[in-house]
Amino acid sequence: MLDAKLNSLGLPKAPADTRVVVAMSGGVDSSVVAAMLAEEGYDVVGVTLQLYDHGAALAKKGACCAGRDIHDARRVAETMGFPHYVLDYENTFREAVIEEFADAYLAGATPVPCIRCNERVKFKDLLATAKDLNADCMATGHYIQRKMGDAGAELHSAADLRRDQSYFLFSTTPEQLDYLRFPLGHLGSKAETRALAAKYGLSVADKPDSQDICFVPNGNYAAVIEKLRPEAADPGEIVDLAGNVLGQHRGVIHYTIGQRKGLGIGGLEEPIYVVKLDPATRQVVVGPKEALSTRLVPVREINWLGDAPLTSRAEWHVNVKVRSTRPPLPAVIRPLSATEAEVELFTPEDGVSPGQACVFYDPDSSRIFGGGWIWKGR
Repeated sequence: MLDAKLNSLGLPKAPADTRVVVAMSGGVDSSVVAAMLAEEGYDVVGVTLQLYDHGAALAKKGACCAGRDIHDARRVAETMGFPHYVLDYENTFREAVIEEFADAYLAGATPVPCIRCNERVKFKDLLATAKDLNADCMATGHYIQRKMGDAGAELHSAADLRRDQSYFLFSTTPEQLDYLRFPLGHLGSKAETRALAAKYGLSVADKPDSQDICFVPNGNYAAVIEKLRPEAADPGEIVDLAGNVLGQHRGVIHYTIGQRKGLGIGGLEEPIYVVKLDPATRQVVVGPKEALSTRLVPVREINWLGDAPLTSRAEWHVNVKVRSTRPPLPAVIRPLSATEAEVELFTPEDGVSPGQACVFYDPDSSRIFGGGWIWKGR
């Protein structure tokens, strides 16, 4: 078996004897993955998840897994000649992703539901379904790389760092990584992906990228949360760091850490920012920009992807991202347990918020060492 020639997915079988379930969102990325593997002769099975109410989805542009996206995925499957299935994961998605999203906002956090969706739905339930279908592996259109190292499969940043999705995939476990494949991770640009889509004659070749969280129409988080948790819109006070009342707000859910605009407070000499949300007292706490700076970041629910256990060292020198849009910066991880640590940033960051992810990167390579969740305020 060790001497057997491996196919392009790293498996010791001919492509025709290798079944691959492709998670298809209806977008250009996952469509290209499915078409590419079908052209290479793999036994491709396309699966699209219906994650929320179809009626609402049909009127929503720019989000994955909406009604038109299911239609687009089906058309790709018809074009390339492989079977396609739609699975109703609406209840699972609501319980595992949407409800926690609402509760996290109510608790003053700034959640990242796309990570929870990958962790709890796509790479858990859908992956289990792929195994039930006797698939040898599951492929997705994510821009990230899977490479084989001395200790097994490793997670690496995409070749095109502008498209890299490692921040959203840090919670992928070693067991899941063994089964997953990311055929687009090595591409140099999104233009290459679109060129491949055109080459395969796919109708989605020029389809715009998704921009919003799929269940949040027009990026209006507050409207979604208010619908799920009506009490979240209760008004309260805007106070400074000393507790002085500066004004009134229309619900904590309308504010995020680091926000400057839209506070409705004038006449102040210096710009002020939201530095803390206190749902218990319904207070929005504001202060100067320097009050946003954070050097120590408490992290829990850590998924560690290093070769040696997290607790095998007192300190790990890594680079970390505390927000998806920031570049990785030098830091030290000090483990408290196998799943909890204190991260010290060499350079203080502004607007570090509970509910965001803290993702660990090897400073000397493209490898990702996992990450965890920022869990309490400064």
